[in-house]
Amino acid sequence: MVLNHRKKNSRHRGSWTHSTGEKKKHRGAGSRGGRGNAGSGKRGDAKKPSYWKIKNFVGKHGFTNHARKTVLTTTISQLNSSIQSLVVQGKAVESSNVFKINLKDIGVKKLLGTGNPLFAYEIVVESATTSAVEKIEAKGGSVLLPVLVEKPSEE
Repeated sequence: MVLNHRKKNSRHRGSWTHSTGEKKKHRGAGSRGGRGNAGSGKRGDAKKPSYWKIKNFVGKHGFTNHARKTVLTTTISQLNSSIQSLVVQGKAVESSNVFKINLKDIGVKKLLGTGNPLFAYEIVVESATTSAVEKIEAKGGSVLLPVLVEKPSEE
């Protein structure tokens, strides 16, 4: 047998407080010191201890350097592990055991020297560390860097 219950709010109709305690309590956020974490000021003794436990609860933390530039890099060891998939994608070409790759095609601006090359590479890149260039040339490859032209000084 199904029982039809009246809603609770309909049972509170006609009462002075609608079961909220005092008459003024249900109007705004006044009786609870504001909404959310508000009201934890000088006399908010019920809320303060919960904030004491949380370190760095108030304020901004850290520093963001907006002048810092991020340069997309790759290492020789990362190049070793991904060279076969780059050949399949057409971003690298293999000819006579030499892999030719332009790192600009994969969005890399700098080559780092971590790891040892497994193959001979001919790499075109914006910048590279000296250790990366030495390791690749020792394996029989080459690194092509853009030529920097110095501006003549006006004196």
